[in-house]
Amino acid sequence: MTSKLFLAAAGLFILSACNSSGKGSEKSGDTASKVAPDSTHNMNMQNTSVPEEPSVPQGAKVYFKNLKTGATVSSPFKVQMGVDKMKVEAIGPVVAGSGHFHIFIDAEDSLAFGTVVPTDSTHLHYGKGQSEAELSLAPGKHKLTLQFADGIHRSYGAQLATTVNVTVKK
Repeated sequence: MTSKLFLAAAGLFILSACNSSGKGSEKSGDTASKVAPDSTHNMNMQNTSVPEEPSVPQGAKVYFKNLKTGATVSSPFKVQMGVDKMKVEAIGPVVAGSGHFHIFIDAEDSLAFGTVVPTDSTHLHYGKGQSEAELSLAPGKHKLTLQFADGIHRSYGAQLATTVNVTVKK
């Protein structure tokens, strides 16, 4: 019971810190720092049970639509995110077969299934259901990981993650 309450509190904290700027493009610096009040951040505080992690449909995958490993880009650059056999939705209730995107910059290749995605400068949240972002990165080589997670930011694991390595030109 204590662990469920802790998970519920942690989920609420993550939800309150999640990106809530408009749908569409995001600058990487904006994603973890700005939170505007809206209905996607209001959770029923009386419901303290944490739902089970939904399963991942067979054949589901995420991908960068416009980036391939070895690509050279100029900063800022657009990132287009895609997912097959899952529905992209804003944060909120955990719904089987749905979730939202996160981009990890120079971080891990994926998070273990059920792990809450951290909110920091290397783990960008697209909690309003965005499928495009604009990133501004320093010149050099960077690893970008696309991770799909459920309505309360729990990772769907390696099956719904993909990584590309890009070079940002000077």
